[in-house]
Amino acid sequence: MKGPASDEEIIRILRGFDESGQPVREYCRAKGISVTTLYNWKKRFGTMEVSEVRQLRALEKENARLKRLLAERDLEIDAVREVLRKKW
Repeated sequence: MKGPASDEEIIRILRGFDESGQPVREYCRAKGISVTTLYNWKKRFGTMEVSEVRQLRALEKENARLKRLLAERDLEIDAVREVLRKKW
């Protein structure tokens, strides 16, 4: 598989693995992914449906944005404190 997998592809691969009964290495080779990738997806997405995966990704994106905003705010506060420490 080239490039990042879509949410639908991940869920389809995970469901297919559960139903296939094939050995892990053979299934992964057929799908073009590594065994590690399969187990990471299984650990992260487990029994989720496509809509739940999309919601999880949206929440992760929002969380990253909020963390970035908080870091910027903390930098601004530090800069203001530094300016206020100087005696004019």
